[in-house]
Amino acid sequence: MYVPPSMQLEREQSWELIERHDFAVLVGADLQATHLPLLLERGEGEQGTLYGHFARANPHWRTLDGSRALAIFSGPHAYVSPTWYASQPAVPTWNYLAVHATGTLELLGPEATRELLDRSLAHYEPALLDSLSREQGYLEKMQAGVVGFRLPIETLTGKAKLGRQRSEADQAGVEAALAESRDPQARQLWRYMQQLTNEESPS
Repeated sequence: MYVPPSMQLEREQSWELIERHDFAVLVGADLQATHLPLLLERGEGEQGTLYGHFARANPHWRTLDGSRALAIFSGPHAYVSPTWYASQPAVPTWNYLAVHATGTLELLGPEATRELLDRSLAHYEPALLDSLSREQGYLEKMQAGVVGFRLPIETLTGKAKLGRQRSEADQAGVEAALAESRDPQARQLWRYMQQLTNEESPS
């Protein structure tokens, strides 16, 4: 991913985007891709570690053990009209946030996969984990249908293409239009712009 220095996210900002937008695209060296949620463990390794699972019926997992893989996380994005800028002439563009994480994928054994399923349910729907744990054999059947894995992150690249290289007046025009948009993605992008601006402002 091409990332000019002015658009680069810090590690903690990239982690936050992963946690808020955890439905990823996982791509292997053979360019097969699987769409799936991934959990981030910030404390495992310098860049963190990602955990997830495949449906056992998905043949993609058979090609990935011990191989390099790329996880792509997409944050909010929106079209930006040149009419929103104070400076003219201007061209239309697309603003967005994204994170790429690469590493060598490792398949998990049965015990670690079961722990991963418990963590996943606890993360997304704790009440469901409580009810399923009382149903004899249910979680075991669930585990039999999946293949767990971990991806220790070796390179972490975050990008925020938000037009922050433009003048304050241009940025204000874009923010105003995004804030008033009926598109939820556009409004979410505006909130990210506000957050990053606040993080960079001197205290």
